[in-house]
Amino acid sequence: MSQQIHVAVGVIQDSDNRILIAKRPEHLHQGGKWEFPGGKVEDSETTSQALIRELKEEVNLDVVETFPLMEIHHDYGDKQVFLDIHWVTNFSGEAKGLEGQQVSWVEKAQLRQYEFPEANKAILEKILG
Repeated sequence: MSQQIHVAVGVIQDSDNRILIAKRPEHLHQGGKWEFPGGKVEDSETTSQALIRELKEEVNLDVVETFPLMEIHHDYGDKQVFLDIHWVTNFSGEAKGLEGQQVSWVEKAQLRQYEFPEANKAILEKILG
């Protein structure tokens, strides 16, 4: 059985109520699909600490604080993930893909037009109602 990967995920909302999404590089698991930015939680970190670090490293945002939104456990068959999802509305900086990934600010109503990994679909349901 594969080990579960603990991932801090940010639903980042700007002052215009748009949500930041990033496209996964093709060579990665679920590559080519859009996701809410984030990354693995290290053993010594809280989810919030990991998310603040990952969002700086990946999309150049300086996050002031995060708020828990929901948790998802998903089994892709080849990989199990525990998504620890937080809202992020208090941040500074200009979002850009520091790892070469495409990023985009999207109106909430337009989010369903993007292809997300299966585990992210519950997040869409939660934030879109």
